[in-house]
Amino acid sequence: MSGPLTGLRIIEMVGLGPGPFCAMLLADMGAEVIRIDQKRQAGSGNPFPMLNTRFDVLARGRRSLAADLKNPAGKEMVLRLVEKADALIEGYRPGVMERLGLGPEVCLQRNPRMVFGRMTGWGQHGPLAAAAGHDLNYIALSGALHAIGRPDSPPPPPLNLLGDFGGGGMMLAFGIACALLEARSSGQGQVVDAAMTDGAALLSTMIYGFKAFGSWTNRRGANLLDGGAHFYDSYACADGKFVAIGAIEPQFYALLLKICGITDPSFDAQMDVNLWPELKTKLAAVIATKTRAEWCALMEDTDVCFAPVLDLDEAPEHPHNKARQTFIEIEGVVQPAPAPRFSRTPPQVGSPPAAAGQHTEEILADWGLTTDEIKALRSSGAC
Repeated sequence: MSGPLTGLRIIEMVGLGPGPFCAMLLADMGAEVIRIDQKRQAGSGNPFPMLNTRFDVLARGRRSLAADLKNPAGKEMVLRLVEKADALIEGYRPGVMERLGLGPEVCLQRNPRMVFGRMTGWGQHGPLAAAAGHDLNYIALSGALHAIGRPDSPPPPPLNLLGDFGGGGMMLAFGIACALLEARSSGQGQVVDAAMTDGAALLSTMIYGFKAFGSWTNRRGANLLDGGAHFYDSYACADGKFVAIGAIEPQFYALLLKICGITDPSFDAQMDVNLWPELKTKLAAVIATKTRAEWCALMEDTDVCFAPVLDLDEAPEHPHNKARQTFIEIEGVVQPAPAPRFSRTPPQVGSPPAAAGQHTEEILADWGLTTDEIKALRSSGAC
């Protein structure tokens, strides 16, 4: 392993979405993260059939130990690992880890320096804490979802980027890193309560500031950054493909008009909100006269603030992404590379996704259990 977190040992209680994403971020940066996989319940309605395959890319870079946490020996086995861990990640509903006998009080008693990272949608407390939910629900409650989309239609699901990954997994990784730094000086661990509602709200901080200042309205598609402005939106080209234009600054806007050959004086009033709908219609008509490739030839690598809208097949092949190695391929699966970049301790993916329990004995031995202890755990059904 390499990366700035090399030397850290982290336990991941395997779940879905934001928890594995947090663990992937930490493992990408060099931390040794072991996955505690549990027996999956038949008929659980799992909508993600790629789990435990080479396509489960959120599981990359970690080894897997399979445990029966309802077996007292299995619980004790995990607590033995807790004693040597720097942090633990769990993404169950509030109270589940406590019922398993692996809650923060028990774990911190075994290892007072450990950071106990908790990932939920609604948080560990509050009126909705015990309710089920998904990314879409959490970003709806934060106010972020209402601000996304066109004015004549309901807010669309913006993938699960804002809740699960940005406001969830990434925020938990940040919280764990902060708590680990603090533990170096205090010698004490603590619980990190990462809620996707909190995280999605935090990602909206600038927009809330605009709203308080009076420069943002609750009307979708009527603001500077939500598609209301004609100079900040995506447009269809002659071939049905799209380009994204973000010419906010006056000098960039002037260049946009020049390259597009626009001399209509109504475009001079760039920030006249009342003219935006009319100017958008006019600019859309201009963009529709050329193909995406033709606009790329004119605008890419200029200060227009321009990019082609690439699909998931095209993005890894774009020359800029290839030059920066933004995407990598592991066992035939193309996926985003670790980010950000470091000058001295560059991160790299250590291994492809592991099958559940693939490294059970190896992990237990590496973390200090004897051969006889491992045999006993096997025979008891704990792992």
